[in-house]
Amino acid sequence: MMSCGGSLPASRFPRALSLALCLSVVPLQALPADPVTAVAANEAVFPRTGRELVAEAERFEHGEGVARDPAHAAALYCEAVLLGSADAMYALGWMYANARGVARDDGLAGTLFAMAGFLGHPQAANLSRYTGEYSGRVPACLLQRRTEVADSQWDPEAHIEALEPARREIARMVVKLAPDYQISPRLALAIALTESRLNPVAVSPKSAMGVMQLIPDTAARFNVRNPFDPAQNIRGGLAYLRWLLAYFRGDVALAAAGYNAGEKAVDRYRGIPPYPETKAYVTRILDFVKVGHHPYDSRIVEPSGLKAVPVEPEHARGHL
Repeated sequence: MMSCGGSLPASRFPRALSLALCLSVVPLQALPADPVTAVAANEAVFPRTGRELVAEAERFEHGEGVARDPAHAAALYCEAVLLGSADAMYALGWMYANARGVARDDGLAGTLFAMAGFLGHPQAANLSRYTGEYSGRVPACLLQRRTEVADSQWDPEAHIEALEPARREIARMVVKLAPDYQISPRLALAIALTESRLNPVAVSPKSAMGVMQLIPDTAARFNVRNPFDPAQNIRGGLAYLRWLLAYFRGDVALAAAGYNAGEKAVDRYRGIPPYPETKAYVTRILDFVKVGHHPYDSRIVEPSGLKAVPVEPEHARGHL
């Protein structure tokens, strides 16, 4: 097995995979944007060890002393993957390769087998022959957990208290309503701050109105009758952001670009439109939220055909 100081053939494994498998605890914001790096999440967030999680997952996978539940087993294996367990990587890869508790996906299986093989798992390389090698894609459970970890390290009230007194009530409303729409409060607040600085009566030259700067078409689309009512406006903006996240498969950069320039512009340019305002907007949002992916509900809308864009937060820039 190779140490964290080792390297892998560039033709087979990107550097991000090598970084992902270095198991020392480092601050989340220091990690590369590649979601595989979520494997470095520290055990303060996950109090059980990887070995304990794998043992519990095996019981649910095979029905040993408990009702058989492959889906729950897959979730437990995923948590163990985040703790660096090669056995969990192998087991979860096997479940994806065989559609046990999860939908079959050879691309995800290949990535997990590659990760396990890098850590020295003896059988992983053999199964890669059937699923393909590292694809760069990882299960949604890894992406979701990384977002949760990032939010767990952020204190919304501390940020709110640093705002001007007139903005604090609106900020608290944004943070409170965000979970109703399955939106990270951190992302919701980033959008609201960037759009209007939390001004409920803001109007832009393009007729965007209120806290979340809804244009008339968007307000009507998401049933906002009075865009200058803060609660209505925030709910409408969150509903639109939820839709964008589903449309762009949880890609925060594309969703932010869509919020600023419209999803049609993102589709037309096959990524972030080359407008200076939109590019600056996306960078500002990513700087604030610190993650490139957000959990989403795939039932909301048929997704765009775009792939994720390689945009990373630039943490040295100013704060919202």
